[in-house]
Amino acid sequence: MRHSTLGHDRFQNKLELRALRQVTLNVLVVDDEPSILELLQSALPELENCAVSVAASADAALQMIKTAEAPFDCLLLDIQMPGTNGIELLRQLRKTPGNLETPVIMLTAMDDQKHIEEAFLEGAFDYITKPFDFFELRSRMNAAHLLMMERIRAKTSSASIQDLRNELEFNQQFSFEDPLSIEGLERCLRYVEFDHYIDQLSRGRRSDSWVTAVKLQGAEYRFDLIEFGAFRRLISDIAQRIDVISHRTEGVFCYRGSGVFLIVTHGRGLTSQLPTEDILNRDLKQAVSDGCLSAVMSSPVSMRSFSKSGAIAAMNQALEKVNSRESALGKSAAVHTHMKLENTPILEEKSTGRLFDTVLREMYGDTTYLDRK
Repeated sequence: MRHSTLGHDRFQNKLELRALRQVTLNVLVVDDEPSILELLQSALPELENCAVSVAASADAALQMIKTAEAPFDCLLLDIQMPGTNGIELLRQLRKTPGNLETPVIMLTAMDDQKHIEEAFLEGAFDYITKPFDFFELRSRMNAAHLLMMERIRAKTSSASIQDLRNELEFNQQFSFEDPLSIEGLERCLRYVEFDHYIDQLSRGRRSDSWVTAVKLQGAEYRFDLIEFGAFRRLISDIAQRIDVISHRTEGVFCYRGSGVFLIVTHGRGLTSQLPTEDILNRDLKQAVSDGCLSAVMSSPVSMRSFSKSGAIAAMNQALEKVNSRESALGKSAAVHTHMKLENTPILEEKSTGRLFDTVLREMYGDTTYLDRK
């Protein structure tokens, strides 16, 4: 069903992008380098409709954000600034009314995995290093703004009454393959942000990152059997346990749809601290009310690649491993069930024979044809 609308979705995205280009984007650039501010303020409006405001510090930016008549459409934040840096500014921005979904693109000359990870976990949409290509930057700004509008539309269209909206959103229909957004977890990234995070890892040429897949066992069967809200709660329950794991291993994770999570860790030492499948399931049984809830895990797959395609290949390999693990467990359970079924008729036949004998003896006494030689 989802693939049948792919062409329509692409066409719709083109229409929305064309419409977006007719609208002036209100952009705030925050950087302590005057040359960068001057460059962006002059170059961005020349590319497309764009009104650029600038701030030389985080404090000045926060004041502009709080006093603005309407939230900015996009923010470009430098990370390495004196005083309050860009990541702390982003953290404060997310607490400012009206800016929970404002797209933020980090601008920096740094290429450090720790800063990349921290920025995404605080709610950055994308990350671009200096010196940057203006056309690429504008393209990412468009993508960020389109996604922000889509997310706002999805949130506001579910209900007109605030106290009903959360429940309706929680139970709204979705496909089994859909990557649900899970809010309120510190180490969990949404689908698009996770892809951008992986992209930055590959650009940074890291060679010690690993990806591990975790899957709700029998996920598709459960999805068909229960209500949308109940399935979403199962996924949320597993996500909460994975968030604890990710804190312990300093990793990040994402729900990718189809009952599957991907966890990215860095270094063999931290990766080795991931729990085994048995320990994960024991923790799930202790923490979740559904005692039948269980998950399968892949072994960690090295993302030792200097390209995005190599990183994607590693993620696909982790998915194949976890699906194979689930399939193997399913076959083992099927064999065990078949062996039990083979023995069951014999026991039932014996039991039925004894009952028949008892009835005859009650009707005719002990002297029946059963006693004849």
